[in-house]
Amino acid sequence: MSSIAISQSYMPDSVSAPAQKGRERAQFALVIPTLCEAGNILELLEEVRNVLDSVGVNYEILVVDDESCDGTGELVKRVAENDPRVRLLVRRGERGLSGAILHGWRHSDADVLGVMDADRQHPPALLPQLLQAILNDRDVAIGSRYTKGGETGQWNLLRRLWSSMAVSVTLPLQQRGIRAKDPMSGYFLVRRTCLGDICFEQSGFKLLLEILVRGRISSIQEIPFAFGQRASGTSKANLRVARDFASLLLKLYANRLQLSGLKEQTKTVRNLPEAEEATSSERVTLRR
Repeated sequence: MSSIAISQSYMPDSVSAPAQKGRERAQFALVIPTLCEAGNILELLEEVRNVLDSVGVNYEILVVDDESCDGTGELVKRVAENDPRVRLLVRRGERGLSGAILHGWRHSDADVLGVMDADRQHPPALLPQLLQAILNDRDVAIGSRYTKGGETGQWNLLRRLWSSMAVSVTLPLQQRGIRAKDPMSGYFLVRRTCLGDICFEQSGFKLLLEILVRGRISSIQEIPFAFGQRASGTSKANLRVARDFASLLLKLYANRLQLSGLKEQTKTVRNLPEAEEATSSERVTLRR
């Protein structure tokens, strides 16, 4: 697989690309958020490194830990001592998957940014296909449970129904022509240049959805995978996750309605024949 070469652009403070000194700049940065994943993290890091070593990309793995109390951080430190491509970033007094991902991306200057779960439900073997999609000029590459060939695994009927409904309500928000079938996926890659000057929500679990709605996205590719079973530990899904998702939806829909209203006002003003003759006070009224 050939090396990735994608131009880098300015990022806002919320996802800025820091100047890195004393080490070679990575082309690909993979963030793995953790919260009490001691039973999974060592095996996952070994498998991810083996896969990425085989594709010839200059990479780094950033484990963003939210103060795990089971020794997750210590295990990652041990790996990082022997492999400088692995870095541990610990957040103090913070929670939220989206915030952890953004925290990791802020600490990398890589051209391609990615994320995967630490619970072994996302197969590292899919990474070469995701990277290849980016090489093929896609802006976003998504590990998808819902595109043809994908599977949700051993979910019960209630979880399947909830997930299907959640995906459905996102469709009007997404850009026409490039709507993702799995906008809720937590396994994806994105070009840094697509994130522009956007300040993303720090709370919640559905960063991909916000990127698809608000990012400078012109193309996506969904690559099917079978969602696995958690190897160890307990799921982080709870009522807070549902609440954060509902809050994000409300904000995105409110923003969409606001933008639609502004466009309609602009269109109306431009079509008024007397607009050119309006007085200064009338012009102020029209802008409102």
